[in-house]
Amino acid sequence: MEQLLGCSAFELARRIRERQVAAREVVDAHIARIEAVNPVINAVVAQRFDAARAEAEHIDEQREHPAQPLLGVPFTVKEMIEVESMPSTYGCTSRRERIAKRDATTVARLRAAGAIPLGVTNVPEWGMWYETENLVYGLTRNPHNPAHTAGGSSGGEAAIIGAGGSPFGLGSDIGGSIRMPAAFCGVYGHKPSNGLVPLTGHYPVVPDGNPEPRPVNPYVVVGPLTRQPDDLMPLLRIIAGPDPLDPNSTALPLHSEQVDWRGRRVFLLENPGILLAGAPEPAVAQAVLRAANVFADHGAIVERFPKTFFEDAIDLWTAALQSIGTPAMAELVAPVQNGTRPISIAAELARAFRGRRNHTWPILGFCALERLTRKSESALHKTLERIAALTRRFHELLGSDAILILPPHPRTAPRHHQPLLHPFSFGYTAALNVLRVPATVAPFGFDSDRLPLSIQITAGHGNDHLCIAAAGLLGHSSQTSTALS
Repeated sequence: MEQLLGCSAFELARRIRERQVAAREVVDAHIARIEAVNPVINAVVAQRFDAARAEAEHIDEQREHPAQPLLGVPFTVKEMIEVESMPSTYGCTSRRERIAKRDATTVARLRAAGAIPLGVTNVPEWGMWYETENLVYGLTRNPHNPAHTAGGSSGGEAAIIGAGGSPFGLGSDIGGSIRMPAAFCGVYGHKPSNGLVPLTGHYPVVPDGNPEPRPVNPYVVVGPLTRQPDDLMPLLRIIAGPDPLDPNSTALPLHSEQVDWRGRRVFLLENPGILLAGAPEPAVAQAVLRAANVFADHGAIVERFPKTFFEDAIDLWTAALQSIGTPAMAELVAPVQNGTRPISIAAELARAFRGRRNHTWPILGFCALERLTRKSESALHKTLERIAALTRRFHELLGSDAILILPPHPRTAPRHHQPLLHPFSFGYTAALNVLRVPATVAPFGFDSDRLPLSIQITAGHGNDHLCIAAAGLLGHSSQTSTALS
């Protein structure tokens, strides 16, 4: 079983196609692992194990296996990405009974490639916090140390992959929601270039049953989380591509992840200097410096990136979300029968202090933040101009062939609820959502407490292959291990 849990997804598929192992055996091994670790980490919140076993048996009964790249390989999905007949509550009590009627486009594409979904994984309420806890499913714990957070909002996904219960999964990212959990749980996570992967079926961005294309959030992306770096690019190729129901999705070229680092520029920023986000812990900064040496050893030209480049990331990110024109969070989390009437933050806070809360503290804080940071039309216009200028400058510096390495977070996985003391630390990842560029997180060793250290890699828009190739280089030069072994 341990051999199966350590394989890459595409190696598992090869073994199944060549009948070296049965699909049912692969599925059973991962289900057994989930059943062993989930009582501790609370990552998988709804399962379809019986259906997955039946689908695996159907594969094994075929006289000839189809040439599907993920034949018989199990996977898991963040609960905000729809899997037919599975819960899709996004951790909100007012949507507790909601069930997905169909697969998200990305899930459908993985199924068409032969993959088998095992279940859906936990999220913070409405996906808007970097610790995974809600009043529907409870708290998700880090597989390396259950006293620490798994991150958010794809925290359940990263936790079950980090614990060896799933070879890969789908997450989504609006401010670091793939990358922070990947970093905290010691797995690989890729935020694609915006528009590369369709959002159809990522509730609430493209609502279930919506018959017509409609504008969607341009700062949200769906992307893969994996145990092995070599799975990232093949998975991205499967889920990428235009979808008629997502007008922002496009056919960006995906280049080979085979990259020659000799003479290539690698920019270094071990301390991004983001206002309100805090400085990185020494171990985190040192990991980035060690990563730079790996690239230098492979012939890259390492250069310093301007330290203050991302200093206004938090202000720019809040303005970017305001510019979308979607309903305020206080409206989104309100009971459906309220229509568009938002919750009263004061009333909800009063309920919470009486021990009768309907919402988590982070989501109430986010509702308040939305109001406090709301800009006038003229101020918003000026801030969007600053974002456009920063994006142009970023692409001028990196061009089409360079990467930038930086921390994904100022610290390794904090203890539970400590993120409330550092609410703006997500600026290390949110800065790249504002620019709408690709970014990959790769595990890169451990700190003195045996918590994962990770590196964040970014590049110009459309250069996902560079980020993924860099993650592979770091991954193959660093020792990682499955948690809770």
